[in-house]
Amino acid sequence: MSRIGKKPVSVPSGVTASVAGQVVKMKGPKGELSFTAPEDVKVEMKDGGITVTPVNDSKKSRSMWGMSRTQIANLVKGVTDGYSRTLEIQGVGYRAAMKGKDLGLNIGFSHDVTHKIPAGVEVKVSGAKQEIVTVSGIDKQLVGQVAAEIRGYRPPEPYQGKGIRYQGEYIFRKEGKKK
Repeated sequence: MSRIGKKPVSVPSGVTASVAGQVVKMKGPKGELSFTAPEDVKVEMKDGGITVTPVNDSKKSRSMWGMSRTQIANLVKGVTDGYSRTLEIQGVGYRAAMKGKDLGLNIGFSHDVTHKIPAGVEVKVSGAKQEIVTVSGIDKQLVGQVAAEIRGYRPPEPYQGKGIRYQGEYIFRKEGKKK
């Protein structure tokens, strides 16, 4: 039995939810999101909120049960509060700047890196030296994906700690070569 899947997803006031077959739609103050549940689970709207139950007792049904419930809970949080990820840029001369709707990164390459920002995601650059990048939006998956792509241009390296890291991320530092 899935401990997560058993709990119903409560719909707070100010959020309207609708379930049509396998499609769950949420509309709230921040925007509108939808999720299509897999065929292995059954989604129902009840008085306590939205409940998810497995169709049968197969391993796949039980696997999709908790995942589907979590996806629906993410929709509720996204349309009410939204999601954000903060990235820190560390390194001498490393900085970021908004170039129109795109993010320009100067991170030690011979050229500037330009990252196109998809619709539904907002990126802000702040800090004294333009070293803090905040990615925010209502879709948790999209916000995380954009943040991971930006971090992927220059992941933090273990010797000097230079690169792009998530805020609060610990980088295991290595000792350099001995003479």
